[in-house]
Amino acid sequence: MDQITELSYALDTFYFLVSGALVMWMAAGFAMLEAGLVRAKNTTEILTKNVSLFAIACIMYLICGYAMMYPAEAVNEYWPGLSFALGAEHTAADMSAEDAPYYASRSDFFFQVVFVATAMSIVSGAVAERMKLWAFLYFAVVFTAFIYPIQGFWKWGGGFLQTAGFQDFAGSGVVHLCGASAAFAGVLILGARKGKYDANGRVRPIPGANLPLATLGTFILWLGWFGFNGGSQLKLASFSDANAVANIFVNTNMAAAGGVLAALLAARTLFKKADLTMALNGALAGLVAITAEPLTPTPLMATVIGGAGGILVVIAIVVLDKLRVDDPVGAISVHGIVGIWGLIAVPFTNSDANMSAQLLGIAVIFGWTFVTSLMLWTMLDGIMGIRVTEEEEYEGVDLSECGMEAYPEFTQVK
Repeated sequence: MDQITELSYALDTFYFLVSGALVMWMAAGFAMLEAGLVRAKNTTEILTKNVSLFAIACIMYLICGYAMMYPAEAVNEYWPGLSFALGAEHTAADMSAEDAPYYASRSDFFFQVVFVATAMSIVSGAVAERMKLWAFLYFAVVFTAFIYPIQGFWKWGGGFLQTAGFQDFAGSGVVHLCGASAAFAGVLILGARKGKYDANGRVRPIPGANLPLATLGTFILWLGWFGFNGGSQLKLASFSDANAVANIFVNTNMAAAGGVLAALLAARTLFKKADLTMALNGALAGLVAITAEPLTPTPLMATVIGGAGGILVVIAIVVLDKLRVDDPVGAISVHGIVGIWGLIAVPFTNSDANMSAQLLGIAVIFGWTFVTSLMLWTMLDGIMGIRVTEEEEYEGVDLSECGMEAYPEFTQVK
């Protein structure tokens, strides 16, 4: 291995690891966002979910998820086969091959494992305030080990969606639509929170307990998204790759900015007020929208794509509420509805993409994830029940599921 090749290998590996660390930091963003948008009596439980699901995702993806998503030799382009654990790390001898690897294989695993945790984090917010903790964690085991890796293989692992020409640069579909589809299935089985809708179907707002915390979570996610999209370029150590990464960073930032302002204006038009929660979801919607293709748009076009996502998420949240789909944090709208928009927008700027392949990818990812998740949620509901009792919901799942409060008013010490 010559010195230039060795330096490039080291630099690309380091970039991959730093990008993965930024995406891992998004776990903190999801935790803070969700903790801010639920009621105070449910804060400890939602935080427990977030830290636990991250640990589960890491372990299950290590055991089998990664090997299934990126098999050494798949059975066919529809089924990767059952594989377990990680392969051997690259050696210096590998670098002499014509198709020499350009980063350490462990860095690829680290980068990919934080993506599956991100997809699972989407579910936790949508089912908040009324789901049993252990039912959620059992679902997380199967989702991260099997459901997510299979559809990930179909695109990023070289499966039939990749062959069909489906384009999804960093995961508007593979990560965000997948997570939202699983969340949607869970919400349908779970039902709405008590008091969310009156007898006539009118929506009763249930405000979150801590909007400063939700805002902090949004900024953390915004920061982490630079690793999410930028790292998906996969390498940095060349003139063209360095320019591509810089363009991806700029487009990611501009899409989020466009999403904030568009959502704020949409909320002002609909509600006559500047709704902070809609602005926060607008930022995330802009980020989700640009994730499918953050490289080819101009910065101005990225702003437009993100802005369209910001408008769409406000409308989607209102419509889903009208349909009595209770999603406390707007996760299904942000990651699902806007994830679809991001995939549809790809052919507008990427000449290699075609709309039929994008629609196929949307249908396959949603269909697979929704059906398998619905079956799993139904099974868990039949075995152990997935919803807490009405009394436990009224008192807050912090006490019933975790035995402690996040905001105790006083502690009596004898």
